[in-house]
Amino acid sequence: QLQASGGGSVQPGGSLRLSCVASGFTLEYYTSGWFRQAPGKEREAVSCISARGGRTAYADSFKGRFTISRDASKNTMSLQMDSLNSADTAVYYCALVEGHCSDYINNPDIWLGSVGQETQVTVSS
Repeated sequence: QLQASGGGSVQPGGSLRLSCVASGFTLEYYTSGWFRQAPGKEREAVSCISARGGRTAYADSFKGRFTISRDASKNTMSLQMDSLNSADTAVYYCALVEGHCSDYINNPDIWLGSVGQETQVTVSS
């Protein structure tokens, strides 16, 4: 089971840190990632971190602004989101990825595994 948290409301230019806690399994053994979905828009891959080695990947829109990480001691994955803007308003999900991160970033719909509960992010002045 995956449980996401950390969403909320923030002003443009602000930051939020999302967390995803895994229970019942060891998260670092799996490739995992984040995606988001805004109202009326398609699912969009945000970032991914590979199993074991922890190689990371980001969709172009998030490079340099978002940082994915994993803490094996806490069995959690995090997404640090900086320089947020209104376009980042969406529901964010953490999920397991069934494939390589590069595949997932290009087409999350095909490579998604188990999906955790969502957390809402609202960026507004």
